[in-house]
Amino acid sequence: MSDPREFGFREIWCVDFEFANTPGSRPRPHTLVAHEVYTGRTLRLFEEEFTQLKAPPYGVGRDALFVAYYASAELGCHSALGWPYPEHVLDLFVEFRHQTNGRPTFAGNSLLGALTHYGLDGMDAVEKRDMQDLAIRGAPFTAADKPALLNYCEFDTMALRKLLLPMLLKINLPYAINRARYMKACARMEHTGTPIDTELLAAFRDNWDRIKDGLVANVDKDFGVYEGQTFKTARFEKYLAQNGIPWRPRDGR
Repeated sequence: MSDPREFGFREIWCVDFEFANTPGSRPRPHTLVAHEVYTGRTLRLFEEEFTQLKAPPYGVGRDALFVAYYASAELGCHSALGWPYPEHVLDLFVEFRHQTNGRPTFAGNSLLGALTHYGLDGMDAVEKRDMQDLAIRGAPFTAADKPALLNYCEFDTMALRKLLLPMLLKINLPYAINRARYMKACARMEHTGTPIDTELLAAFRDNWDRIKDGLVANVDKDFGVYEGQTFKTARFEKYLAQNGIPWRPRDGR
């Protein structure tokens, strides 16, 4: 068993963010709950209480251990907020995959799945999906949404706390912290994005049908197996027969 205190950690913070997210954009954090394991201190903060902070309201230095589930999401919120990354990260998703890799799990690899695997109670899946949809949608929020999101975020944070204790029995902490460095790298890559020539991309999109027509005309001139931009199996089979090429269709006939 790895006892974090053996490695000089005076604080262990279980952290969960909720954030709005649209494809291709950076996360927009709006809910944060952090729980410190030794003292039992819990921070419940909504966007106006933390988005203007210059640094996290919890420890991220050498004597603190940051615990998350799929940590690149939480670290991505750090990037979006301009906060430094924790020096030491323990990602229970990575460790759950490490412990179960190649073996069946009872309910998948999500936080709920990991809780189920260890015989721990989790939120009803339908209720969780409804709250996830609300969180991802983002503002505007109703008066009832704010406490609901804080409660949901706290539930996941405390689920981390419950999951941490049995998982530590099988975790080699120095190795786990080293594995979590990959999630830091993922968060940085996701925040930076893929460099792309946007003018050239726009030109491709505007001319994509003409480009495909030209490609098909060039490639298909010797075969005649396309109709417009659609590959036709019957034409392909006719070409094979005319050229004496043996062929067995996928159904084996």
